[in-house]
Amino acid sequence: MPEGVSAASDTIYTRRAEYHDPANAFAFQWSRVPRRQFLDERDRALDPATRTAEILLDSSDALEIDYPATTPTLLCRYLRLESGGAHVSRYAASGEIYYVMLGAGESRNGGDRIAWTAGDIFCFPGGGETNHTAGDADALLFVVTNEPLLSFERLRPPEKAVIETVHYPAAEIARHLEAVFARERGAQEAGRAILFSSPALGGCTNMLPSINVAINTLEPGGDQRPHRHNGVAVTLAIQGEGVYSMIEDQRVDWSTNAAMITPPAELHAHHNRGKARMVSLVIQDEALHYYTRTPGFSWD
Repeated sequence: MPEGVSAASDTIYTRRAEYHDPANAFAFQWSRVPRRQFLDERDRALDPATRTAEILLDSSDALEIDYPATTPTLLCRYLRLESGGAHVSRYAASGEIYYVMLGAGESRNGGDRIAWTAGDIFCFPGGGETNHTAGDADALLFVVTNEPLLSFERLRPPEKAVIETVHYPAAEIARHLEAVFARERGAQEAGRAILFSSPALGGCTNMLPSINVAINTLEPGGDQRPHRHNGVAVTLAIQGEGVYSMIEDQRVDWSTNAAMITPPAELHAHHNRGKARMVSLVIQDEALHYYTRTPGFSWD
């Protein structure tokens, strides 16, 4: 027993105690969120030889964590379904978000059923089984959850769902985008986009309490105003031919159907030198920063 320490204070619990002072309290740092483009994963997901499978976009090696994660709070994956094939998923998350890249089919979660087709977005509460079935052609879905956020705290999905099942059909998405295109663009807009939410979120512009989802666009020849925010972004290029991003001083050329990470707080902007309108699915954990009152948004 150390000198000056009483038997009453020398317990298994007191021996676990660590103490820090301002000289070393901030010396610990997590590894940086990588700038990463998931081309190999995209190619495998689109390969006709790939059978029904989940293809993770996993950055856990760069993040130096022991559970799958695309970013510290998000896990993205491609879900490929063979024609007529079925797959059961169960994610330890508070919710699961789907974007239909190819094909048609249906998904069931509890008593809820979504019949989906290309361009649709839908979400289910997390923690339960979701049964997916493809139609008469192969299907490909892009799936996003907050599994890493729960893994970090070693939490289980909530017993009472924090969201409801919601379906955003492609035709309705297109209709709302046309209304955005019809109005004059403001100086404070980072893009022509729509965000998705539901009444369960109480007026917030999030799809999950910690995740916001948007379809973003940029006209041919367009340049997005450089900006930064504390939320990380995962961008899936739906139409990315001729598009590139500048992330700080690095140029990243887009590749259609591939996803990329824009790390938090890094200055970035998108530029369209193609002949078609840029279209992307943007997933951010900025919603978490809205809640903590630390969005950190600013223009260059």
